[in-house]
Amino acid sequence: MTSIVDLKNVSKVIKGRKIIDSLSFQVEEGEVFGFLGPNGAGKTTTIRMIVGLISMSDGDIFICNESVRDQFEKAIQHIGAIVENPEMYKFLSGYENLLHYARMMKGISKEKIMETVELVGLTERIHDKVRTYSLGMRQRLGLAQSLLHDPKVLILDEPTNGLDPAGIREIRDHLRMLARERNMAVIVSSHLLSEMEMMCDRIGIIQEGKLVDVQLVKDFVAVEQVFEIELNPVDTAINYLKNVYPDVQMTSSELGISLTVTRDKIPEIIKTLVLQDFRIFGIKEVSKTLEDRFLELTNQGEGQK
Repeated sequence: MTSIVDLKNVSKVIKGRKIIDSLSFQVEEGEVFGFLGPNGAGKTTTIRMIVGLISMSDGDIFICNESVRDQFEKAIQHIGAIVENPEMYKFLSGYENLLHYARMMKGISKEKIMETVELVGLTERIHDKVRTYSLGMRQRLGLAQSLLHDPKVLILDEPTNGLDPAGIREIRDHLRMLARERNMAVIVSSHLLSEMEMMCDRIGIIQEGKLVDVQLVKDFVAVEQVFEIELNPVDTAINYLKNVYPDVQMTSSELGISLTVTRDKIPEIIKTLVLQDFRIFGIKEVSKTLEDRFLELTNQGEGQK
């Protein structure tokens, strides 16, 4: 794969305080890269540097091998972005807003505008006034605006903020489709762990301006987690499972058995118990893997300062 975005030792100092500290990572074409961290970790500051809204104190950022520091106009033409909230003229229709933005770039036809509108699913409401749009519709209009010039990189800062579950799913599906079908590099910042798990290919974790870790989501989620199986009889089941799975950590719990295993091991364990005629009443995941992993890594980061 080709790296489209490349941050090299990027730092930002404001009033003598280092807000971003030697940040380095790459984002490849065709992937959704999640930029994850608690509020105040430096996500928005980093995004503002990538799109040129604020300057870097040190280091450089390359977009399609062009420097944001030295070749700003060439580098920035590859980017479409929504930083924080998409701002629109509410007294204009969605179409009129897009027409206005299209005039800022060369070669965007009315056909191209409507093609983009269809892509984000706003065809039926595009001629209505923006003031009548729901928050999810305004997010989609903002997405259309950022896609008009066919960017190589799409950057969205907290794109699911304030959306209901249906709106969140729509945005997530659009981003996955754009990365897959248009081979775009998509960067999404968020503090919502469950959303990042479903949306992203890789996750970069930032805390207090430092990059703690970058991992594939499947590796991030593949760590062991705790499952609770409600069954009878408990003691007999534990003794049996300890013989079959000697490496699995297990204890009795309030409802039955508590197991520490990877998710893919659970169907096999349930099948084993059913074949031995144990009565199973339910199973639930006790720990939220991504959240626990995030806290593990960020706490580890604190300890290393």
